[in-house]
Amino acid sequence: IQKLAPTDARVLITGETGVGKDLVARAIHMRSEQSYGPFVALNCGAQSETLLESELFGHERGAFTGAVKARRGRLEMANNGTLFLDEIGEISPKMQVSLLRVLEDKKLRRVGGNQSIETHFRLISATHRYLRQLIKEDQFREDFFYRINVFSIDIPPLRERIEDIPVLADYFINSNAAETGRPVKGMTQKAQNILCDYPWPGNV
Repeated sequence: IQKLAPTDARVLITGETGVGKDLVARAIHMRSEQSYGPFVALNCGAQSETLLESELFGHERGAFTGAVKARRGRLEMANNGTLFLDEIGEISPKMQVSLLRVLEDKKLRRVGGNQSIETHFRLISATHRYLRQLIKEDQFREDFFYRINVFSIDIPPLRERIEDIPVLADYFINSNAAETGRPVKGMTQKAQNILCDYPWPGNV
């Protein structure tokens, strides 16, 4: 994070669901030259293709049923900032082509619009899927993969970094103590050992 943040290079974050890929993306943004700009996030896996297109590119009034007014998309909103696309492995090849064009031209068109809109943002992507395997299965474009994967960060699951458990536990204890006004100062060594020795899934 410290090495990549000062650059404007695109980053691909990989790891299992729940390891904190979004937190890593925000940490990169906060330490980057784009930190004074917006941090715009979108979970691509939670959208249908039609809705995802509108969310990313925006739309003009009357572009489709229900489009009663023009709306900016995330690509436009992220101008001079960072765009974080979570679960990018879920988007269709067609959408990959559309995004590839924006990354190359730094221009977009809203759905139903004819005007080209310039946008400059740093792209950070994340996925829990193995994209190279999706490429072999013709579900993910190789040219798009190399566009978004200039640098990569793989986050190991917590079961593979047991030494982080006491640090995280202290953080949550202190946060909750401050919120509730309870005078809890930490855990005993015995309690820490119990947490670290617990047979977490995948580590038994």
